[in-house]
Amino acid sequence: MADDTEPPVQADSGADVGHDLNAERTTAPMSEYSSRDVLIGGAVAVIGAVIAFGIPLASVGV
Repeated sequence: MADDTEPPVQADSGADVGHDLNAERTTAPMSEYSSRDVLIGGAVAVIGAVIAFGIPLASVGV
């Protein structure tokens, strides 16, 4: 019977795929964004609020 507690032969991680391992690490809040990105985010937030609150409120009045 095989011992399932042994580490895999290769220490390959899915997190390493498609990333430059030598580049300096950054997080999303540190990434640059434009005014257009802010406007798109605001529009998505408004549409989401309409879906989350407007539709249920409209169906209560019916």
